[in-house]
Amino acid sequence: MPRAKRGFKARRRRNRILKAAKGFHSARSRLFAYAKEVVMKSWVYAYAHRRLRKRDFRRLWIARINAAARQNGTSYSRLMHSLKVSKVDLDRKILADLAVADPAGFGAVVAGAKA
Repeated sequence: MPRAKRGFKARRRRNRILKAAKGFHSARSRLFAYAKEVVMKSWVYAYAHRRLRKRDFRRLWIARINAAARQNGTSYSRLMHSLKVSKVDLDRKILADLAVADPAGFGAVVAGAKA
């Protein structure tokens, strides 16, 4: 009876890891044992940074809104409060995009929130 080798399934598992390690430097992209370590770590980083990306974008939007608000004679916190009081339902992403792409439109929003 021939011995059982880990043919197809093991090869497929190894190739999936090596494919994910494509672009890594040196043995990390060629040897399964090293590739497995760095691919697992890269998946951990990817998981964490999918969450961090949301925070980073929110920080960017707030910085852009604050800069545009100050050009219109108010601050970020005052602007957001007046938008909430006047029931203007624009989120930070839209406000930041408006501040960058259409400063006049953003000024109109600020003026509407003040009134």
